[in-house]
Amino acid sequence: MRRMRGKALAVRVAMALTAAAFAVCGTGCGGKAQGGAAASAGTEAAASSGTGNEASAQTDTAAAVRTVSGTDSEAAAEESSTAEATKAKTEAAGTENSGGNVNYLASKDGYELEQMVVLSRHNIRAPLSGKGSVLDTVTPYTWFDWTAGSSELSVRGGVLETEMGQYFAKLLEDEGLISENWQPERDEVRFYANSKQRTIATAQYFSTGMLPTANVEIETHMVFDTMDPVFTPQSTFFSDAYVEQAMAEIEAMDEDGLKGINDALSENYKLLAEVIDFENSEAYADGSVAAFNSEDTVVTLEQNKEPSMAGSLKIADSIADALILQYYESDDPVAAAFGHELTEEQWTMIADFRSVYGEVLFTAPSVCVNVAHPLLQELLSEMNASGRKFSFLCGHDSNIGSVFAALGVEDYELPNAIEKNTPIGSKFVIEKLVGEDGQEYVSLQLVYQSVDQLRSIAMLSVDEPPCSVELSLEGLETNEDGYYRLEDVEERFNDAINAYYELPQDRAELSEAA
Repeated sequence: MRRMRGKALAVRVAMALTAAAFAVCGTGCGGKAQGGAAASAGTEAAASSGTGNEASAQTDTAAAVRTVSGTDSEAAAEESSTAEATKAKTEAAGTENSGGNVNYLASKDGYELEQMVVLSRHNIRAPLSGKGSVLDTVTPYTWFDWTAGSSELSVRGGVLETEMGQYFAKLLEDEGLISENWQPERDEVRFYANSKQRTIATAQYFSTGMLPTANVEIETHMVFDTMDPVFTPQSTFFSDAYVEQAMAEIEAMDEDGLKGINDALSENYKLLAEVIDFENSEAYADGSVAAFNSEDTVVTLEQNKEPSMAGSLKIADSIADALILQYYESDDPVAAAFGHELTEEQWTMIADFRSVYGEVLFTAPSVCVNVAHPLLQELLSEMNASGRKFSFLCGHDSNIGSVFAALGVEDYELPNAIEKNTPIGSKFVIEKLVGEDGQEYVSLQLVYQSVDQLRSIAMLSVDEPPCSVELSLEGLETNEDGYYRLEDVEERFNDAINAYYELPQDRAELSEAA
């Protein structure tokens, strides 16, 4: 079963404290998935879609730049060695462009692409909490003035997603799956989004980039700005025995349980508090938000609701979410950090709150098969849809994270990203191919735009692609070209779907399992 990457997190913290500076990885964005077992996400799904804009981050950052960093040549040498190893692997595995990104989506000789299914996270949005929320009181600084209402897709997010659509169009044209200015028949494509503004808009922008002349309809199932059950990571199965089992699995993510998970983030908490100047905030002064600590995190599981959290980790996740989105959106990285000159590794430390928050809530073995159940069914159905060439489902990081956990996706590394599990706008790509032997195969990737591509709105092409990593499934073997047999992948999906029906109804089942 999957476990949190506690050791990897601790290594990142140590490196951040000792590195003099962190250069954006120039060794290639792709890399073969490898290692342990945690890939997930922080929830965004149930947030309200408020209309208030965040105020400008520029106003209160005129003070001298503050740097948070140290030096350690040994750590830097270790990082360099790791980067070189990653470069060698990626060059051997994929097609590398001049900028270092590796295009794993191009099929290998002897295979023909016959279908692609994409599960996407929405692109850059404004923070989930609007003006007057806790974000306004935990720092004396003023937040970025967003181009969208709270939780909604930003202008930059729309541009970036259009570029991704254009990239996928050129790729699929080169692969022979579609033609230029393709006018698909009714059942050949499907664009289906959760009914929130940011997911509908993401699907719309992607479709405009990919199929600009096709006037694609975005399918939704619910009233606008409400949650579709397919994309809601909620506990539809529920029993006392399930709660007991799930909570035990969450506690087992660290040998010291939730306290240990928070202890591993101690340096991250210090960095976050310094960046937002928490001790000089209104919330700290009036006691409405206590100092970060490792013992106040509480997870709650309720029927037909998303797993929820209270305490320091929850508050830190909300602040980190706003900060990293501000970093992506702002032209001035120092202003985005309220006057601090942060290294990329320190931005990663802040983003770690997002990763850990999502891992705790959505990746425990019993939880992931519960909350991802309807989406797993939807994805498998799309893979077998008659006549379908391309499917685009748009949801949230919690959707991708729980699906990965349920399928047993092995741990992976994401070069050129500060969000280490499911970066903003990332896409789980399932390619169905036919080999020269007449057999059907599957390739699995996670595709995402690098930090530099997000911040510079870099143009994408087949020669200058987004980042991608190949994903591996625990216990499944690939052929010599790195592809899974279709029947093996479908069986893995069915196993994850059926695990939902094997969740414990009563405590007697827990005793028998033990």
